Amino acid sequence: MKISVNNKEVETAAVSISELVEELLLPLQGIAVAVENRLVPRTAWDGYALAEGMNIVIIKAACGG
Repeated sequence: MKISVNNKEVETAAVSISELVEELLLPLQGIAVAVENRLVPRTAWDGYALAEGMNIVIIKAACGG
């Protein structure tokens, strides 16, 4: 299915946020995921079903100030 990740179209076989994070080889710590501009708690990633055309934003924590 095609989804948008950080404003880029991505073809994925992932069916949940957890699977998407794993597929994109992202670290499990230091990131936040929002779907359709709503933050999804990490505890909900396994059960959060992805659908065609979803808009997902992944934010990575950065050190510094």
